[in-house]
Amino acid sequence: MSDPNSTPQNNPGSGEPTPPPYTPPAGQVPPDFGTPAGGSVPPQYGSPPAGQTPPPGYTPQPAAAPGAPLSQSDDKLWASLAHFGGVLSFIPPLIIWLVFKDRGPLVNQEGKESLNYQITIAIAWVAYAILSAILAFIPILGPILALILVLAIWAAQIVFPIIGGVKVNGGGTYRYPFAIRLIK
Repeated sequence: MSDPNSTPQNNPGSGEPTPPPYTPPAGQVPPDFGTPAGGSVPPQYGSPPAGQTPPPGYTPQPAAAPGAPLSQSDDKLWASLAHFGGVLSFIPPLIIWLVFKDRGPLVNQEGKESLNYQITIAIAWVAYAILSAILAFIPILGPILALILVLAIWAAQIVFPIIGGVKVNGGGTYRYPFAIRLIK
């Protein structure tokens, strides 16, 4: 009985024996069948190990350049998006400010302003959670005050970032009426 995993010695139907697979002699490397017909070596990426000369055809890759400065219109766009993103939470202004703060002065200024406001709103949500737990013990008036408080925070989180985004998109700057400015 024959092993189904072994290579057949005869090619069925042709009657010719199949040559054994190629194995290089001991100590030699098998040929590279991916080398172009002209024999030229494709460009290598990365740097050669220390102390070795680069192979022929080696082209060093340039170092990654820092982000190019933003154009005035892109600077204004990302600055307004930092404000508009505040409608969702503090994460969009944080990402925009971290990515673009060194590439545009308006994004740096407005991103910090939006981020400071969103940190203030996050603190307000934490204060609301604590205060609503206390207000839950006050019958009738407690739930009404908690509802008014949540609507006020929610409105502040929606309205002021939209106003800021529209002002910045119009070519100005925006300073929130109340914000703890932790990021200078």
